[in-house]
Amino acid sequence: MEWILLRGGGGFSESDAVKIPAPIRIGMTPGDPAGIGPEVIAAALQDLKLPDGCEIEVLGFSQNHLLGKPTPESAREAFDVLETAAQNLASGRWQGVVTGPVCKRAMHEVGFDFPGQTEFFAQRAGVENFAMCLTGGALTVALVTAHVPLTSVASLLRTSEIFRVGRLLADFLCARGIASSRIAVAGLNPHAGENGDLGREEIEIIAPAVEELKRHGDFQGPFAPDTVFHRAVEGEFDGVLCMYHDQGLIPLKLHAFHEGVNVTLGLPFIRTSPDHGTAFEIAGRGIARADSMKAAICLAAELALARQSA
Repeated sequence: MEWILLRGGGGFSESDAVKIPAPIRIGMTPGDPAGIGPEVIAAALQDLKLPDGCEIEVLGFSQNHLLGKPTPESAREAFDVLETAAQNLASGRWQGVVTGPVCKRAMHEVGFDFPGQTEFFAQRAGVENFAMCLTGGALTVALVTAHVPLTSVASLLRTSEIFRVGRLLADFLCARGIASSRIAVAGLNPHAGENGDLGREEIEIIAPAVEELKRHGDFQGPFAPDTVFHRAVEGEFDGVLCMYHDQGLIPLKLHAFHEGVNVTLGLPFIRTSPDHGTAFEIAGRGIARADSMKAAICLAAELALARQSA
């Protein structure tokens, strides 16, 4: 697929875009302009091969930021670009968005009242049934709880939430061509609670959700978290339903650190992002890898095309 990348002054300007006449347009946001987002976008687009029927449009930034030095101004600009992205998605100008990494703490200081970009796009879309999913290599994980302190996880687990996110995960795998997915459900406690000796969440909350999910597909568990991800990578399962953020992200990043993609499930549009942060410490040094950004773009295009043809 042919494309043209226009550059201005070493970064993206408001007119910068990759244009391929096509019915599906995927937008991109650079994230915090002081981080590695803009440079990994540029690197990812250098040799990107998009599928037929897609085009990419990159939102710009002012270029008045010192690389590696986040400021309230850079965070505010990242916030403003997200608002523009939300408007483009709502208007139908874009059918999907790939978001660069932001600094959550800096964003919160300038009025970004969301745990992360996942929750921002869900709120702007008016969606309550959403979830955070990550995929890379042979592993796909979805999170029942995401951006909350670890000490709050047990009190937030609900059978209904496990069921809800499990259905979203099955729908995502189906969109990727796995109609009859095999999904493992991870336990919360060591050894999946050891029959109640190490916690009763598996017995009282998770197992009832698995039984309900079995009526809608091939769900199994709850399994001991220290073995279930190996089993998934070996091909026994197509996805793993996780109880909390790091339970899913640690094995995903260990297995596919440079390929991981974050996907927001349940939105009326496609949203993906690379599975890495702003990396201010290496911004502008030319060593940031673009693999995850490239994977995020390709997955967004794949999902948007699948949704169009459904």
